[in-house]
Amino acid sequence: MTRSCCVINCNSRSHDHRRRRITPDIHFYRFPAWKRNSTSHVSDVTKRRRMAWIAAVRRPNITFDHTPPHMEVCSKHFHKGKPAYEMLECDPDWAPSLNLGHSEVKAAGTDRFERLGRRVTRCQEEAVTGEKESAEQASNSLPPPPDNTSHDADDVTPLYYSDNTAPTAETEAGTSGVVAQDGRAQLESTGAQQEYSECCLHLQEIVRLREENGMLKEELSKKSLDENFLRDNDCKVKYYTGLPSFALLMGVLMEIHPSLPKTDRKLSHFQILLLTLMRLRLDLPLDHIAHIFDISRQTTSTLFSDTINVLYSHLSPLVHWPERRFIQASMPHQFVEMFGNRETTKSTGKSRNLFQLQSDKRITENSGFLQKLSPGDLVLADRGFDVKESVALVGATLKMPAFTRGRSQLDAKDVEETRKLAHVRIHVERVIGCMRSKYTFLNDTIRLGLVVPLEGEDMTLLDKIVAVTCALINMCPSVVMKPTF
Repeated sequence: MTRSCCVINCNSRSHDHRRRRITPDIHFYRFPAWKRNSTSHVSDVTKRRRMAWIAAVRRPNITFDHTPPHMEVCSKHFHKGKPAYEMLECDPDWAPSLNLGHSEVKAAGTDRFERLGRRVTRCQEEAVTGEKESAEQASNSLPPPPDNTSHDADDVTPLYYSDNTAPTAETEAGTSGVVAQDGRAQLESTGAQQEYSECCLHLQEIVRLREENGMLKEELSKKSLDENFLRDNDCKVKYYTGLPSFALLMGVLMEIHPSLPKTDRKLSHFQILLLTLMRLRLDLPLDHIAHIFDISRQTTSTLFSDTINVLYSHLSPLVHWPERRFIQASMPHQFVEMFGNRETTKSTGKSRNLFQLQSDKRITENSGFLQKLSPGDLVLADRGFDVKESVALVGATLKMPAFTRGRSQLDAKDVEETRKLAHVRIHVERVIGCMRSKYTFLNDTIRLGLVVPLEGEDMTLLDKIVAVTCALINMCPSVVMKPTF
């Protein structure tokens, strides 16, 4: 992208018409922002600086509230080739001031900076002068030398001081050293004061940026789909995964964690599991999930298929046909009251063919369902699902709702029996409906790729998806509540 200077009559560009770099010596700088949320001092300084830049450039399409992002100022308009630190308001490069394309150039910034330099020099000279005056005053305060003419020859002062008289000279030297040290301290404090002020401003800015960084990280973590997004919020867990609690979700993750693929992707294992359950639960398109997790569509499809295979290998044992004694022990009381203490199953289907290839009866016979039956079992079926002969071959009984078959109305006995069947059938339909309503992926039109057997396997991906959803349903509370006595 070619960058250009927005100053009037300035032809500085970063690249030519062939997109070749013109010169690396020219740099471009955007208009400074107004840090209104910072401290009052920083807010005032940055506001004045933004106004100073806009006033210096003088373009009608640049205002305080609107500065187009492509509008930049090149390094030719600064004395040192770049803007000064925003808190050094007296620096001539605090705002652009060279070659601005108009005659009325405000040079107050340069004069002010020069005046500051002269003040610092004057303070240093005054400190040196004060040091000299202090030294002279100290020398004048010493006692005058003794008069040799007023004493006898025996009282003549020796040429060299003895040890007892030496402290007078040491005192003089000490006094001069103290004065010189005080002068240097004053000289150093003048230059250090400005550095101290700048350090304080830098420290305040660092503290503000750290606080802002912490707040932004906290806000970002709340919107990121990770463990913190669902922790301590079972309502979110139920909505996005269908599982009743976060603890159960983490239990599933701990179970399948060793088998999940180890990749260098930016998604964690928790996010991979969440991605898969979200698609089963909400039937989200692959493109939508890819945008949410900021990955490609192909990566999303691959992760979904791989995770389904892992879930199937670990959770498929949760879907099994219990022994007869366990079935009788856990049978809902409505079935016991209706049919007694015997095993009851329900078969339901559609009147249409599946892919125009197999009928419902053929599917029932080939699914292995009949091999699970034992003599004396009772099978409930919907109207039109005639598998009476197949069920009778294993010694079981088939019950279906009565229908008129040309009669004007049902007999009283058939009406009562149909009513009782409907009363218990609703619980089975609730279980089937719970699976389809909780994991809406099963309600959508199934793609052909899901019903094609996987390479080297007899099962299709759709078979594994159904088994996984059934296992997840079995982890949830039962739809038939046990009576409390």
